[in-house]
Amino acid sequence: MNLLFIIIIVVAVVLAILGGLNSALSWLLWVGIILAVIAIIAWLIRVVSGNKA
Repeated sequence: MNLLFIIIIVVAVVLAILGGLNSALSWLLWVGIILAVIAIIAWLIRVVSGNKA
């Protein structure tokens, strides 16, 4: 996986944890989920298309 995707996944997990711990920051949970979904979709597109760049 590309370094960018790893960074996005790490940020998504951190935001999801922070959003889960503090109800006032619950929007961070949604941001984390959205970032994780975007990273997964981008990774799947790379795997299916066969790009190694």
